[in-house]
This record gives sequence, structure tokens and C-alpha cells, in this order.
Amino acid sequence: MELLPSEISARIPPLYATEAEEDPMVQTKLFCPWTNWTLLVTEFDGKDTLFGWVYSQFPELGYSSLSEIERVQGPFGLRIERDFYFEPCRLSTAKEELYAVFGRR
Repeated sequence: MELLPSEISARIPPLYATEAEEDPMVQTKLFCPWTNWTLLVTEFDGKDTLFGWVYSQFPELGYSSLSEIERVQGPFGLRIERDFYFEPCRLSTAKEELYAVFGRR
């Protein structure tokens, strides 16, 4: 599965474009099906660097490498996936939805 097809990557703002926004738009959601790791993508350099909020053991805003995410392989050959049903929304809304499922950390 292509994690960032052109129709999605084209709508993601470039790096630093939303840094002044208090509650930026999340354009897509990537997740790990064998853990609760989730990346809410808000910016993309158009090549390899993603920026967004990561829900994991220590939730935080930060940068991620698309090529590294694409290489991750879990049990039984599982890979990182894109949520096909995710609709762009504000970061606060997306975080609350994750908290409702996984709990606050």
C-alpha cells in the first residue's frame, strides 16, 4: 500500500507552514496495526520528512522519515498502514479520538 499517494501528499502543507497555528489540520493518519503507534500528519516536505503528532508510549509533536516508516515490518509481515477512512480534521479533534480509543498518556 502506498502510504502517501499523490492526491494526499499534494494537500499536505510544506514543513513549517502551520507552525504558527495553534490547532493545525491533520491531513492523514498512519498507524501501526500491531501496536497503538499512530502518526497524525500535519506537514510534509514533499520528499521524505513528515511532521505531526505521534501517539505512542510518549506522545509528542515531531519529525518522521517516510522512507523509514515504509520499511517497518512487524509480525507476520504486517506494515504501517494509512487509515483509509480518516477525514482531515483539526489536531485537537484527532487527538481526542485517539484518546477515546487508547486512553491518555
